[in-house]
Amino acid sequence: MTTGVIRRAEATADDAGAVEALVAGLGPGPFALVAVFAAPEVESADLVGRLSAALGDTPLIGCTTAGEITSGGYAEGMIVAVALTAAHFDAQTFLIPDLGRMEPQPLISDMIRARGRLSRRNPAWSHEFAFLLVDGLSTKEDELASTLAPGLGGVPLFGGSAADGTRFLETFVFHGGRIWRNAAVLTLVRTECPVRVFKFDHFRPTETRMVVTQADPARRVVRMINAEPAAREYARLLGKDPAQLTPFTFAAHPVVVRLGGQHHVRSIRQVDENGDLIFYSAIDEGLVLTLAEPLDMVAHLAQELSALSNPTPPVGILACDCVLRRMEAQEKQLSGQLSALMRAHGVTGFSTYGEQRNAMHVNQTLTGVAIYAPGGAA
Repeated sequence: MTTGVIRRAEATADDAGAVEALVAGLGPGPFALVAVFAAPEVESADLVGRLSAALGDTPLIGCTTAGEITSGGYAEGMIVAVALTAAHFDAQTFLIPDLGRMEPQPLISDMIRARGRLSRRNPAWSHEFAFLLVDGLSTKEDELASTLAPGLGGVPLFGGSAADGTRFLETFVFHGGRIWRNAAVLTLVRTECPVRVFKFDHFRPTETRMVVTQADPARRVVRMINAEPAAREYARLLGKDPAQLTPFTFAAHPVVVRLGGQHHVRSIRQVDENGDLIFYSAIDEGLVLTLAEPLDMVAHLAQELSALSNPTPPVGILACDCVLRRMEAQEKQLSGQLSALMRAHGVTGFSTYGEQRNAMHVNQTLTGVAIYAPGGAA
């Protein structure tokens, strides 16, 4: 990544000197923002406290991951830090400490005032984006994304849900030198650099449809599909035995819903002991689900990343990549090819339990922001 605009540093999760390595790797500030993505085996509270102290007044945000995207592509057991330099960026962070007690109107008012402050401080800068990190086990991502939309106006938002490898036990977001559960961190960024916020997925809908006939929306649980036990009916539509359903099955055969004229992936997380399907995002009775089939994952990513380089390549890409994409890549032995593409295009970030794009919480996508050199074209 271009050192004058964006900087990246990396350390291994088991490195006792990780904080020092990250600070040295980022180099001298000042920075408008530092984001850090840490493997779940890292002692997050210690990392965040020490790194925040080392960075002084620089806002530090971040989260735990289901894998990292480093300078080499897909990785695990790593800590990745990304810094936006103060010469080209200004940022305002918001902590939402309890997603069960969100107060929408005060939050929206604060966002609108913050956008005004950023504009007044940087009247010559015309580019903006919002970055959202949210507890991936909170089940509140859909509600949060739609709540934030009125305060964003025309500012494009992307984000990812904090993860815990494939354990689904503890997920944390980072803010103010602390780690937080059942919380979210929103960052508003204003910059002189042109930006392009994006969402990719490599699936197309088939003709196979199903209807959710019994569900527990609060828990994202589907009990019945087409008036049949959910896992059994999903397996039947795939031509599989229900005992064959695994996370790799769900990664390769997601379902999509049509909203706002577009199809959005609604990924299945697991089958519970009752044969119910637990989803990664909002689900409700009466929803029509369409079985999706994958396109060529490598060709699709190559095409989309190349499009981001037209007419000029970005100086860096910050991305949130669904853990199910990583699992599919591993199952199909495509991780090396995808890593090579991300390395060539300067992608960095982490693997998530879900992604956000504007007012939507989605799954099995790659969301992010491509950042271009000042004075360039997006």
